[in-house]
Formats: sequence, structure tokens, C-alpha cells
Amino acid sequence: MTKTPTSRLDKLLANMGYASRREIQLLAKNGRIRLDGAPVPRADDRIALTPDLETRLVVDGEALDPLPGFILMLNKPLGVTCSHKEAGPLVYDLLPSRWRRRDPAISTVGRLDKETSGLLLMTDDGALLHRIISPSRHVAKRYRAHLARPMSGREAELFAAGTLMLEGEDKPLAPAELEMIGPQEALLQVHEGRYHQVRRMFAATGNHVETLHRESVGGLALPADLEPGAIRRLTEADIAAIFAPS
Repeated sequence: MTKTPTSRLDKLLANMGYASRREIQLLAKNGRIRLDGAPVPRADDRIALTPDLETRLVVDGEALDPLPGFILMLNKPLGVTCSHKEAGPLVYDLLPSRWRRRDPAISTVGRLDKETSGLLLMTDDGALLHRIISPSRHVAKRYRAHLARPMSGREAELFAAGTLMLEGEDKPLAPAELEMIGPQEALLQVHEGRYHQVRRMFAATGNHVETLHRESVGGLALPADLEPGAIRRLTEADIAAIFAPS
């Protein structure tokens, strides 16, 4: 039987970005932290980290934020960068401010470049992050690309061959699947995450990607009702879908 993990309440809330441990102790002393409706007077008490804690623990009248070990999907808009350091709008700016102070920090699962939109996963679970991006897992990513010029009709065969070599690299790409939607629109499913891979693949055919949107990761598709810039927490079923055949 797996033992339920516990944590000191002040450490848990401090690591979740609520405040410093000293400030959390004051919150508890003033009756502003409640468990099952009753005040928690001592912030140094240990508390069981059960999944229902998010509904049972209330801080300043608000339900607890997601416990450590969660994953989000973001509909990444154009013009924002998957970085902590670069100038301009960042994907982390789209998170609630308190979530940006969490330890362990929330990180993107791979990256989308500034001018690519669509499904981006974010998590504070390092083990899950590495499972998703590990080449051995073969988690596919599907993109919708609009191109500057009509395709020749030979792109699908070239991408599927597993012999395409990108400029500046010495290892061919793994086979990828292309479906032509129109003369200048295609769905491309890749099983790697090389730098600007989709753009460089079409560049190798003499074409240019004008817009690029990621529609799915593994078997998890971006919901039609998730607006650009919006986030949604994944369920266990969603996580399982990532690793399901796409």
C-alpha cells in the first residue's frame, strides 16, 4: 500500500507561491487558512497531500491552487515566447501570477517558436515532462501549415522516407506523415522535436511556412473551445491520451 505523502503546511503554501513561510504563519494565526471549514491555527502542522486537499483547504477564502505534480494545456497565441528570459510577451505571463512563483517551477514541455500557435503543454512534474519529450516514447506532434507556394506533390514521399537531411545536421529526420489539405495547406505529423523542424522541412523543399499551428500532442488534441491564451488543467484521461497512438 502506497503511503500518502505529507508536508508542513507553511512549506507547501510557500512552495506554491502564496507567500513566505513567516507570512503564511501569520495567515494561519489570523484564521485565514481553513481545512474542512475549520481554522488551521498552526502553519507548521503536517498535512496529508491527498487529491481532495484542493477542495478541502481554503486560503483567504479561495480554494487551494493545484497541488504539485499537475500539467496544463495552453492554446499558445502568436507573438509569445516559450522562455523565462527573452524580451517581450512570454507564455509564463499567461499563468496566474502566483503560479509563476512555484517551486518546482512550471516549465513548457518542449517549445513552440514565437510565430507558432496552438497546443503547448506545461508542467511542474519533471518526470512527466521527460516522458513526453523522450525520443523512446515516440509521442507525435501534428501541425497545420499554410505555405507561401503550392506544394509539388512529392513532399509526402520525401518526408516519409526517413532520409531527409536538414541543413547543418548530420542525421536524417525520422519518417513523418504529410496530408495535403489544399495546394498550400497541409497537416504534418512529426515524431521528433528538432529546432524549427517543420519550417526547416518545408524550406528543404523550396517552400516557406507562412503560418503554423500545433493541433495535437500524441492522442491529445487542442479543444475547439479553448481560446488563444487560455489554459486548462489536464485530467488523468488527458494525460493517458498523450501516450496513446495518434
